[in-house]
Amino acid sequence: MSIPKVFISYSHDSTDHKKWVLDLATHLRASGVDAVVDQWDLKPGDDLAHFMETHLASADRVLMVCTKTYVEKANKGIGGVGYEKMIVTADLLSRIDSNKVIPIIRQTVTKEVPSFLRSKLYLDFSISDQYEFSFDELIRTLHNAPLYEKPPVSHSPFPSTPAPPKAQSDGVMELMKHVTMMFESTSNQLLSYKSLVARMPISRIMLDLILASCVKNGLIVIISPDYFRLSEKGKLYAIENKLIK
Repeated sequence: MSIPKVFISYSHDSTDHKKWVLDLATHLRASGVDAVVDQWDLKPGDDLAHFMETHLASADRVLMVCTKTYVEKANKGIGGVGYEKMIVTADLLSRIDSNKVIPIIRQTVTKEVPSFLRSKLYLDFSISDQYEFSFDELIRTLHNAPLYEKPPVSHSPFPSTPAPPKAQSDGVMELMKHVTMMFESTSNQLLSYKSLVARMPISRIMLDLILASCVKNGLIVIISPDYFRLSEKGKLYAIENKLIK
């Protein structure tokens, strides 16, 4: 399993805030995330711009810890926060649907984020008592292990009406073709079941099933076990389906 890498962007508001960020980074690393923060990875003499560019580019996600000071610096483009915002914005512009940046809310009164992040869903770490809940959601996001998996779409609970088998539809057409020919070749309205059996090159069982379908659809009228006739609807069927010339 690959280890997700995150870069933590924040402003040095106070000693307490820097410690909170360091504790967050420590907690992340203890939870299988390669957290990068300047307090570990940036030393005196290092190039600040290179540090930010390198880690922002290589990170899978960027956590932007939003305090009042951080939001002001990001919006005004001031200091390291402003530079990081410029780099991240350029990256987002090339990948409009990017979810690389996760805003982390740390304000106690408002829940402001930099203007370019206002459309993004944030994680609220402003309430100390709910830290574990927020951290669990964060770590699940980073490891792509959501608490609730989207279930697959099942079949409809309502049974669908199956279409008539094509073979049967063809059988009706074939039977009606022979019935029409029989009707056209005689002046008698009554047609012989025996003659139809002799004409149709199928088993009597299949013929009886198709004949029953024709009767059900009103194409044929049974007169007796030996005779049947073509109904008016059956005659229209023959014309519509071009069974006669």
